[in-house]
Amino acid sequence: MESANQTVSVTEFILLGLSAHPKLEKTLFVLILLTYLVILLGNGVLILVTIFDSHLHTPMYFFLGNLSFLDICYTTSSVPLILDSFLTPRKTIPFSACAVQMFLSFAMGATECVLLGMMAFDRYMAICNPLRYPIVMSKAVYVPMAAGSWAAGWAASMVQTSLAMRLPFCGDNVINHFTCEILAVLRLACADISINVVSMGVTNVIFLGVPVLLIFVSYIFILTTILRIPSAEGRKKAFSTCSAHLTVVVIFYGTILFMYGKPKSKDPLGADKQDLSNKLTSLFYGVVTPMLNPIIYSLRNKDVKAAVRNLVSQKCFIW
Repeated sequence: MESANQTVSVTEFILLGLSAHPKLEKTLFVLILLTYLVILLGNGVLILVTIFDSHLHTPMYFFLGNLSFLDICYTTSSVPLILDSFLTPRKTIPFSACAVQMFLSFAMGATECVLLGMMAFDRYMAICNPLRYPIVMSKAVYVPMAAGSWAAGWAASMVQTSLAMRLPFCGDNVINHFTCEILAVLRLACADISINVVSMGVTNVIFLGVPVLLIFVSYIFILTTILRIPSAEGRKKAFSTCSAHLTVVVIFYGTILFMYGKPKSKDPLGADKQDLSNKLTSLFYGVVTPMLNPIIYSLRNKDVKAAVRNLVSQKCFIW
């Protein structure tokens, strides 16, 4: 009797995803696969032009190249798993694979938050302090800034993933998500998760609150400086240098606020609809946003357009 009553540790998780909507899964499989290919192509081209075009060897494009590489890593850590779950009847993932996927997704998300803050500071220096910009944002400064963003994101992810994976999972092993999202996994733990909750709260303040504050303050100064420019053409030119970054920030943080800021429905039918809405919003955040980044930067930037044309013409000449 004693052995029968002992709890069995979870060795794998079941990803619920959109199991209740099989027709929607087939449609989304095609859409997400095409989107993923666009992400790889668009961000890959941006990385190449920022490396090989000497005109783009500046802090802004260095950060942009890092953002593109980050978007490729972020989507690659989750999209193959999502696509596989759409095709596989039993959507299981081993405990160890779940931990790795959780670590990579969290690390990429945290790094992007910090990187967007660094990019806002770069735009602030370029517009508000143009004479000091080459000195303050020298290569000896902006390379460690980008490296620090990656190191901070990976360190935070290591802490959160370690705390989550040390918890005992001895009951329900069904994750109501497409991937091993850390909050969804924590709900399955059969132990007190108060330490995890506090740790996540501190991490959110550092990696969401601080970058948002830095971005907000930077753009207040940027807007004030732009409005002081006497000519309309000068104001337009100054704003065009930061409009792409501002658009990416609004989409990135707007989606996060929409996902986690809206109230939960108490009605069972409304809760089901909200659950589907949350999952689709999560897909938008994880797939569509990385696809939009290279499109936004290429459409709003003449230098990037020219670099892409040069890269394409060189490839065609070689062939």
